[in-house]
Amino acid sequence: MDALFSSLPPLEKGHVWLVGAGPGDPGLLTLHAANALRQADVIVHDALVNGECLSLARPGAVLEFAGKRGGKPSPKQRDISLRLVELARAGQRVLRLKGGDPFVFGRGGEEALTLVEHGIPFRIVPGITAGIGGLAYAGIPATHREVNHAVTFLTGHDSSGSVPDRIDWEAIGRGSPVIVMYMAMKHIGRIAANLIAAGRRPDEPVAFVCNAATAEQRVLETTLSRAEADAAAAGLEPPAIVVVGEVVRLRPSLDWLGRLTEGRRLEADPLGARGLKDPA
Repeated sequence: MDALFSSLPPLEKGHVWLVGAGPGDPGLLTLHAANALRQADVIVHDALVNGECLSLARPGAVLEFAGKRGGKPSPKQRDISLRLVELARAGQRVLRLKGGDPFVFGRGGEEALTLVEHGIPFRIVPGITAGIGGLAYAGIPATHREVNHAVTFLTGHDSSGSVPDRIDWEAIGRGSPVIVMYMAMKHIGRIAANLIAAGRRPDEPVAFVCNAATAEQRVLETTLSRAEADAAAAGLEPPAIVVVGEVVRLRPSLDWLGRLTEGRRLEADPLGARGLKDPA
């Protein structure tokens, strides 16, 4: 293993690596991410980074929390970006560790632009985004040939915490068979109403995947019209990925994690008898 890591690039002093930690399971870290954890002097990490991933840091590494959680006191994004500059200029080997992928609703682009502005060398290390990996751990594929040839990823709130007003809900409702939403739980009632108004069926399958790919993972299957009420009744809390579409119906067949942890019996392909085809 040491020989493998020795062939990977070094994290040099005065450099910043913007790294995706994946959705939770430390086994989903890339080799570049693990290599960075072995080398970094300072790790500036998000709230969504699993503690098991942080435990892989080299002895003596400083962990700095820079989590941003809705409705709670959080550092300003500009302050986080400038902190990376400050640490790099002090000659530290800096790892900016972000849940999921830094360039998928992770503000990695903003931080990288600040590094460019201040002349700080950096590297981008992609991670498995929760909209792909989190769904896979719930037994829900983002795409399935008999269901969809397109998928839309969107965020459920903007920088002000409101439902993004620049999203064309009507176009997405008409054109995307599967919709995967980040940070959407707070406004799921309004979002569901927007999609139903755009023509989606009230009984269309919906799933919430909370704390994806961790020991605390919870999955709730419901429908578009009942999503808000059922999530509240179940006491679900963020972080969560919300997926809308017929792919949710595949979960009884593909919930491999439930089979491993709960001994759940997997069913035969639930779509086989339905003859579902991509409407496009």
